[in-house]
Amino acid sequence: MVLSIRLPSDVEARLKNLAAKTGRTKSYYITEAICEHLDDLEDLYLAEQRLRDIRAGKTQTIPIEEVMKRYGLEG
Repeated sequence: MVLSIRLPSDVEARLKNLAAKTGRTKSYYITEAICEHLDDLEDLYLAEQRLRDIRAGKTQTIPIEEVMKRYGLEG
């Protein structure tokens, strides 16, 4: 997939420098950065959505004690 992004000039310069020094492409490092942080971003935004749903009464929570009991983790 082809994707076009605008980077701040200082970030572009750092990326270009890194690519030149390592012999890898800028695309390689952009892909690495996205893959490295995508899980964290998904977790963050899904957790924020879940919190909004809880506060709005759209979903309920389960006490940790009940979860532990349900899965035999009482200790």
